[in-house]
Amino acid sequence: MASRVTRSRRQQQPSQQQEQQSRARWTTFLTKTLADMLVEQVHRGNRLNNSFNKRAWKSMCDDFCKKTGLKWDKEQLKNRYGVLRRQYVLVKSLLDHSGFSWNESTGDIIGKDEAWADFIKDHPDAETIKSSGCSIYKQLCTIFSEPTTNGKHDYSAEIGREVGSSLPSLEPLSRIQEESSSESEEVEDVADEQDAVQPSAPCVISSRKRGRKGIDDAIAAAILEMAAASKLRTAAVKQCNSRYSIASCIKELDEMKGVEERVYFAALELFNNPNAREMFLSLKGDKRLTWLHRKCGAPSDTQV
Repeated sequence: MASRVTRSRRQQQPSQQQEQQSRARWTTFLTKTLADMLVEQVHRGNRLNNSFNKRAWKSMCDDFCKKTGLKWDKEQLKNRYGVLRRQYVLVKSLLDHSGFSWNESTGDIIGKDEAWADFIKDHPDAETIKSSGCSIYKQLCTIFSEPTTNGKHDYSAEIGREVGSSLPSLEPLSRIQEESSSESEEVEDVADEQDAVQPSAPCVISSRKRGRKGIDDAIAAAILEMAAASKLRTAAVKQCNSRYSIASCIKELDEMKGVEERVYFAALELFNNPNAREMFLSLKGDKRLTWLHRKCGAPSDTQV
């Protein structure tokens, strides 16, 4: 008789576990545990297009069992993931309104009664948010942030960002469990396919070579441009020197009248200076002798 009771209890235990698994009653602690694990997977880089691959879900199922003692399967966790995504969109839309703010320490969403009434009228699901708040909103911002941010989400900035105005067609939170399962399954398959189709080593090497070649070409182009600019500067300097050459100065000096011999030879020494040559040739003829007298220290014979 005792053996029959024992066998009956053993038969009841698996059925009770299956019933417990099928019901999956989520508490605040269990929800936060899942959210923390999702954040960890984001930081590991296991998220693609706001979905996680099969390896990430398997890891989370194992960790969830270790932390809670509940052996829930992937579908149950994914259903809750869909609910969290729905909650994130709702809270994000709520905080987009100027009349609401989120208290990080308590998780409460603060707003006036009139503002709550107007929002709940269009979003009945917000009634739950009003009473219980959203203590894991910071984690949700990390989980559902854009993939390019790699989970580094500025949730405070997100509050002030526009999020598609109102959401008049929001479905009840209870229905998101059915929708999220199939939707995330499709995205998950894409993520696993992209994980499986990794580029081979030759392709990676080839792409790196192309990258290096592009950099080398850019450097070569910059060097050529610098060389061309240097040639232009050199040509400009030569043109300037040829225009204000010593020979041109001596020719103009020989054509001048009234130049004393001492001033003449002092001017020849002065023409070794390029600036002096340019100044001399730039002056008009009647000013050159006065300028030479001043530069060479001789008294000027010109009268005003």
